[in-house]
Amino acid sequence: MLFLTFFFLSSFPLFHCQPDNEYRDCQPSPYCGKVGNISYPFWSEESCQYVRSSEFKLNCPQHKDDYPSIQIGSQTFNVTHIDLENHIMTLMRTDFAYDDCSSQHLSDTSVSTPFNAFQYDEPSVKNVTIFYNCSSDYSTVGFEFACQPPTSYDSHSKNYAFSLEYVVHEPQFPDLIKNCKRRIQVPVSIEPDVQPQSYSQILKQALDNGWFRVKYNKVDESSHSSGEIALKNKIIVVGAPTPEAMLRKQRGISIKNKVIVGVVIAVVVTGAIGLLLLCTNHCCSKITSWRQRIGLDKTSKVDQNIEAFIKNHGSLALTRYKFGDVKKMTNTFKDKLGQGGYGSVYQGKLLNGQPIAVKLLKASQENGEDFINELASISRTSHVNVVTLLGFCFEGKQKALIYEFMPNGSLDKFIHNNIDKNNICLTWEKLYQIAIGIARGLEYLHRGCNIRIVHFDIKPHNILLDESFCPKISDFGLAKLCPKKESVISISEARGTIGYLAPKVWNRNIGGVSHKSDVYSYGMMLLDMVGGRKNVNVETKCSTDKYFPDYIYDQLEQDNSLGCNGANNVEENELAKRMTIVSLWCIQTFPNQRPPMSRVIEMFERRLDLLEMPPKPVISSPPRLELESSTTTNTTT
Repeated sequence: MLFLTFFFLSSFPLFHCQPDNEYRDCQPSPYCGKVGNISYPFWSEESCQYVRSSEFKLNCPQHKDDYPSIQIGSQTFNVTHIDLENHIMTLMRTDFAYDDCSSQHLSDTSVSTPFNAFQYDEPSVKNVTIFYNCSSDYSTVGFEFACQPPTSYDSHSKNYAFSLEYVVHEPQFPDLIKNCKRRIQVPVSIEPDVQPQSYSQILKQALDNGWFRVKYNKVDESSHSSGEIALKNKIIVVGAPTPEAMLRKQRGISIKNKVIVGVVIAVVVTGAIGLLLLCTNHCCSKITSWRQRIGLDKTSKVDQNIEAFIKNHGSLALTRYKFGDVKKMTNTFKDKLGQGGYGSVYQGKLLNGQPIAVKLLKASQENGEDFINELASISRTSHVNVVTLLGFCFEGKQKALIYEFMPNGSLDKFIHNNIDKNNICLTWEKLYQIAIGIARGLEYLHRGCNIRIVHFDIKPHNILLDESFCPKISDFGLAKLCPKKESVISISEARGTIGYLAPKVWNRNIGGVSHKSDVYSYGMMLLDMVGGRKNVNVETKCSTDKYFPDYIYDQLEQDNSLGCNGANNVEENELAKRMTIVSLWCIQTFPNQRPPMSRVIEMFERRLDLLEMPPKPVISSPPRLELESSTTTNTTT
């Protein structure tokens, strides 16, 4: 709106106040009396049909041997010369031009100076007063000369005329005013060192010659500027409009009026546009409300659910950040750590310098259940093997979760065959400790909180490692909360990653869904850790079409060494065998045959010869695919 107002204010005068070039066609006559050729700013009545201003109007004589005249104030002056280059004009009073005792100026007692608008700017310019038709002899006070008065005056009055410097408010000789019939003031330039007795010579020269020079400034053609006229460069008059300005004045058009019109039009147009925008906004609000009522717009309802959840869980010890703060913490999302099904993960820092990982959820996500799940689940946890959520951001479509930073990334980078060469190779002892740490984290989620949390997406991608390779469970986007007393969880669709899903999740004929689904996923992950290490040589011996758990089970049942798992000595082989037995217990087909996570921890701490061999699973899981519903690759949250 402000931009539109500025546009109309700035452009309207350009549209309607374009310079009128008619004045350029207004040129004086090629000659004007003795002055000869004249040009702008002077003009004459005969040559100009547009401009009508008296400041620079010249009255050209009929005969070229006569001087043109110009009207300044109440006096008419002959123009004897114009210097266009230096802007100087020489003038002569018409009443002194041919007769010092002219009856014209004898009868003009109202004139104190020929330029009513002039002012003297130097003390050297004096008003010399000439007194006419005086009844006494005043030759002692000034220069005396004789004049023959007109017959209309008193014939008994003596024929005297005197001149002297005369101050209007403090007359030095009041009798002059009383005894002389007429007087007139003439400006004369007097040098500072001239003595009073020399005034008569100055006056005589002024009366004999009768001319003086005036100076005018060049007038700007593009503005209504003022010029200057100076008597011998010392008397100034202000007010010499350009021909363009005079033309606008003649036609009754002013820039001020046009600006006012422009402002009015701008206000009207801006108001109309504002009203249109207001109506559009109102209609959009109505449409949005209608879409929400008929269920076409789910986003608003989801946002309302998120806000309601945040309000109801205001006691959670989480910091809510503005999206602008998140951008600052991540340096405008400069360092990307990974990409997953629910969004991207970026590295950043808090104001105190603590490194963080920011999970930015996709703006196009139709529902915010995953966002609520993460807030509801992780915000309730506090365990060494569960990633710490430091804060969140919910601002319109922008949703972000702020976690502690895990410098060693996710577990999958250390156990798969395509492991990065830059990553170190974990020892079997370290893998064993990682397996126990994950088990303790799951046991805490299932039993350690005041409400049971089922993760539903346990896999190597979602296990993060800190600087000491301590494992931490992350990514609770698919998590479900349920009371501890309830063993069966109601879900509308299968959730998790293909290959780690419990049979009951994808096959409802097997039974209901419970926290034992996490146990199954944990068991499949253990098999990854045992059989998917970097130094495993995947050759014909291990590259079988047989379902991998079945292959492992057959190897254990035959008491064969797990040669393809990379165990190089007795101790490492025992660790691998212990992890394999635990994993086979965890992936039992029926949930009631799987041990709880507390029992899994006990099995890890038991001697290998005391571990009971699990039964062979009744059915096999579907082939493991690379479809991951909530995977965040290379994530370091």
